[in-house]
Amino acid sequence: MNIDILAFGIAKDLIGKRLTQMTLEQPVTIADLKKELIGLFPDFQKLSSFSIAVNEEYQNDDYFLQPNDEVAIIPPVSGG
Repeated sequence: MNIDILAFGIAKDLIGKRLTQMTLEQPVTIADLKKELIGLFPDFQKLSSFSIAVNEEYQNDDYFLQPNDEVAIIPPVSGG
């Protein structure tokens, strides 16, 4: 299945671009996607955490992705 990945902040730097497409075997959860991202881009392990939004809604690690979902990777935000 194909999914579009939008990366923001440091996640964009780790992937090397803001928008990319991934092809994954079904069924796949957010947790599976995170493992895949760490496998492809090992520097993701350096992030203390990162959130995933699917079709503009935050989702938990047990959420199952569907074909053609738009996934946003949202790294931790700091500031004051």
